[in-house]
Amino acid sequence: MIRTGIGYDIHRFAKERKLILGGVEIPHSHGLEGHSDADVLSHAIADALLGATGAGDIGQHFPNTDESLRGISSLEILKRVTKMLAERRTRIANIDATIIAEAPKIAPHVSAMRQKIADATGVRESNVNVKATTNESLGAIGRGEGMAAIAIATVEVD
Repeated sequence: MIRTGIGYDIHRFAKERKLILGGVEIPHSHGLEGHSDADVLSHAIADALLGATGAGDIGQHFPNTDESLRGISSLEILKRVTKMLAERRTRIANIDATIIAEAPKIAPHVSAMRQKIADATGVRESNVNVKATTNESLGAIGRGEGMAAIAIATVEVD
């Protein structure tokens, strides 16, 4: 059986934090605020994978009230979600994600992000797509207050 899930995440910018997207540190004046490393891309992908299997969402499995998860790498979250999928006899077929931000430029980092996400989820890099767009200066993202990501995941269930 083929199943599909959608994930979305948004975080505001914060000073004195590293900007991590798809497990890659991106040079920028601000990072993202969050309980973990605040990697919006990995969070959106994790939610898409969980959604595809009917396993709830990232907040259920990795709540921001759990102090043992403070600062956790979102690639580790992806690894744990992938393990949950394997326990449900589910294989990841494809991941497609979009980062929504006015800055910084994402294109130079896409290849590294794809590889890190592929490694964390156990799929070929060719089964992971990452792209970026702006919000055309509209809303909070358009004003440069933060960034968001949306992802879709397709899985095969035995």
